[in-house]
Amino acid sequence: MYKIISNQKIAKDVYEMLLEGDTSKITAPGQFVNIKLEGKFLRRPISVCDVKENILTLIYKTVGDGTEQMSKMKPGEMLDILTGLGNGYDISKSKKPILIGGGVGVPPLYYLAKKLIENGQKPSVILGFNSSDEVFLEEKFRALGCDTYVTTADGSYGIKGFVTDALNGVEYDYFYTCGPMPMFRAVENAAKTSGQFSFEERMGCGFGACMGCSCKTKGGYKRICKDGPVLEREEIIW
Repeated sequence: MYKIISNQKIAKDVYEMLLEGDTSKITAPGQFVNIKLEGKFLRRPISVCDVKENILTLIYKTVGDGTEQMSKMKPGEMLDILTGLGNGYDISKSKKPILIGGGVGVPPLYYLAKKLIENGQKPSVILGFNSSDEVFLEEKFRALGCDTYVTTADGSYGIKGFVTDALNGVEYDYFYTCGPMPMFRAVENAAKTSGQFSFEERMGCGFGACMGCSCKTKGGYKRICKDGPVLEREEIIW
């Protein structure tokens, strides 16, 4: 059980929730939690944005009844959460990586950036959004010391276009990415190095028992919730 410390709106339809509880099972950036909500049969998987001792930070977008219900929860309320799910990113692959996030694919890259920096690496970051009112976490990435580029599809903030429009001008030796499938396909076509993709998938159990999120890879079928959500570029079938 986790206690809500705060739950506030930080961008259009996007909320940041801070929770207090046991974070010891979260061992790698890119892992996720699975939240039980009253009246809902399936838990809601949400990626981990940050971990500090016993404080867990989640950033989520209201896209359905479950996340809408979460957005109305108040400090002091309790949530039943499964933590430390998924494999997470492998941070041992590079010296100068680029982190590429689209929309609510941005949050897990923040904890990833922190861990890369702790490991002596120098990450740059590209954050992609549709418009200026959807931008979040830019200043927090800059505060870490990351070279940070923001793109908006409508040109209302930062670089006009998509994440790949910024990618062409950045020097990197590896990439990490999280976001929607159209962005993934664009990154696959544009990236010049190896990298890791963190996939979003509909899940049943969240820990590999139900097989509902299985996908075919070059190495056979993998469960996105257990063997993923992070897959390496070389194993993905597009």
